[in-house]
Amino acid sequence: MSNRDQMQYDVVIVGAGPAGLSAAIRLKQLNSELSVCILEKGAQVGAHIMSGAVIDPIGLNQLLPDWQSQQPHLATPVSADEFLLLDEDASYRLPHALLPPPLRNEGCFIVRLGEVCAFLAQEAEKLGVEIYPGFAASEVLYNAQGAVCGIASGDMGIAKDGSHKGDYTRGIEILAKYTLIGEGARGSLTGELEAHFGLRGQSDPQHYGLGIKEVWQVAPEQHQLGKVQHALGWPLDHDAQGGAFIYHLPNHLVAVGYVVHLNYRNPSMSPFDELQRFKTHPSIRALFKGGKRIAYGARAIAEGGWQSLPQLTFPGGLLMGCAAGLLNFPRIKGVHNAMLSGMAAAQAVNTAISAGREHDELSDYQILLDSKGVLPELHSVRNIKPALAKLGTWAGTLYAGTELWLARFGMNLPWTLRSSTPDHATLKTSRYSTPIQYPKPDGILTFSKLDSLMLANVSHEHDQPSHLQLLDESKAFTVNFAEYDNPETRYCPAGVYEMLSRREDQVFQINAQNCLHCKTCDIKDPSRNIRWVTPEGGGGPMYTGM
Repeated sequence: MSNRDQMQYDVVIVGAGPAGLSAAIRLKQLNSELSVCILEKGAQVGAHIMSGAVIDPIGLNQLLPDWQSQQPHLATPVSADEFLLLDEDASYRLPHALLPPPLRNEGCFIVRLGEVCAFLAQEAEKLGVEIYPGFAASEVLYNAQGAVCGIASGDMGIAKDGSHKGDYTRGIEILAKYTLIGEGARGSLTGELEAHFGLRGQSDPQHYGLGIKEVWQVAPEQHQLGKVQHALGWPLDHDAQGGAFIYHLPNHLVAVGYVVHLNYRNPSMSPFDELQRFKTHPSIRALFKGGKRIAYGARAIAEGGWQSLPQLTFPGGLLMGCAAGLLNFPRIKGVHNAMLSGMAAAQAVNTAISAGREHDELSDYQILLDSKGVLPELHSVRNIKPALAKLGTWAGTLYAGTELWLARFGMNLPWTLRSSTPDHATLKTSRYSTPIQYPKPDGILTFSKLDSLMLANVSHEHDQPSHLQLLDESKAFTVNFAEYDNPETRYCPAGVYEMLSRREDQVFQINAQNCLHCKTCDIKDPSRNIRWVTPEGGGGPMYTGM
């Protein structure tokens, strides 16, 4: 018998992102009598939400058809759409007519995704959904038959040494007929469920990118409301793929970011510093002259697509949104699929509960994802990510463009490319890599990680066990230091990991209080030695409209 308090709902949802909030809203739209609860580890809805973001509005349109009249300032229509190819000294604009139609942004909107989620949360609460920010779902609960029957939130008030502080509080068990997981890319509960139920048995490894983003207030003469730019090429070399985005928001705000695919090979790569270098390009830097950087954040993105999809259902629940890996990689868009998956989940759950079922497999979910176009969309672009991984940026981009144009004319290629090497296994050792030398930040256009952290409003309870765990402490020296020169000190966008020299000793230090919850260390560590677990609820970044 558990000594934790229990709460009972029809449905419990993990994560107040686009998928989780859409599922909750649709559940209440379908049946107002259902009891629905959302647990969100951020201190408030949107605190941990970060995306570019240019969204396809299909999800919002289906969920809340009058959203534009309710929130006319929530989204900015795309007014201009540019695709740039960069070398070190110049940029070349790809003619819009040559850009495959799936990659164009007509009819799309620029948003700050945290604001979208805050709006969705208000709509959910109006319908009677209970949302609990600051509560991290840390444990999956199983019934006697082995089905998922809910989750438990983490204990609060545990000191670094494992002892109980004066404010110690046990977590709460939230029991439900069905449990919906929408915790984003590389979620800890998702990983447990995938292992427990063997959900990845028929899948390629999931592949990831790390997105680094800044928000700037720029000079009025540099601003063009609704303008969207994407860029490929410099500063990345042939051993890495990725690209940049620049989105012009209201109030002279500009979101600028860089996504580096985490299958890169050089252990001295620093995705954070690649964004800093990108801003110095001759065709880019003028945008920021006279401007001020006001926000910063980072997040891993699930990019594997069709071949990397796990089995999406398990007894008692299902995976939604980026937890499932529903991002359309070439479009760089996942919000619409996250929302559509949440609505499909709600429909499957409502059908099951209406029939008196609980804790079983929601087999209708995949059928609904197919009918809503989510799975066909991912299947249509299935070869783009593996082509880039196999062929490199330029040949892979040429292949991608060719395949997308052929599909536009009804010629769908019959093969499916595979990508079986996980991102943590792609690094070369330092011996066979050329170190990348990054310029020192100037504090005006380019910045350090620690300076940037101040803009992410990161906060963790200092006296708590580290949520960044080394499975074998010796590997930080015998593998990561000896063979790869500690790549975690560079791929982490928050300066969490440091190798320090103290007298004659090397000391590996983890600054867990800096963590942005991006999950990159859990993905890219070459020895698979770093494990990310949930800290106390409410800890982490406090993004404002990222």
